[in-house]
Amino acid sequence: MQTAAQKEHQWLNQLIGEWVSETEYSMEPNQPPSKLSGTEMVRSIGGLWIVAEGQCEMPENDTGQTIMTLGYDPQNQRYVGTFIGSMMTHLWLYSGSLDAAAQVLTLEAEGPNLNQNAMAKYKDRIEFVSADHRIMTSQILGDDGNWLQFMTSHYRRRSPSIN
Repeated sequence: MQTAAQKEHQWLNQLIGEWVSETEYSMEPNQPPSKLSGTEMVRSIGGLWIVAEGQCEMPENDTGQTIMTLGYDPQNQRYVGTFIGSMMTHLWLYSGSLDAAAQVLTLEAEGPNLNQNAMAKYKDRIEFVSADHRIMTSQILGDDGNWLQFMTSHYRRRSPSIN
């Protein structure tokens, strides 16, 4: 079966390359944010999927590893994907959409809340500031019905693109 890439698949191509990241996160309210840095290598699979393999420094001199997959499902007209990390046991299943300006991809998922005692809804947003700089933010839906942003990652292309 041969499937032709659509414009939604082509949007994912801007993720391809080597990136360095700086992340700021706070897992508990009223606590100062923690920072970590990392790298990410993103490659295409057949022009329909991307695989992003990341490494980051973790507290206590440990190294974390992550893998994200993203693609587009034309039948459901949704971006789909997965996320796993060496620091967690949950398999995150993404479903999302692109904003009208084609600058921000919002991915929705469900997973353990920050206290690990119940499930919660999450939103990860990937926003391109430029061809060589993107920002990913993560939010959780609180018990009060409000979205709380707990993580912001800035990714900068290791070798700037020629655009």
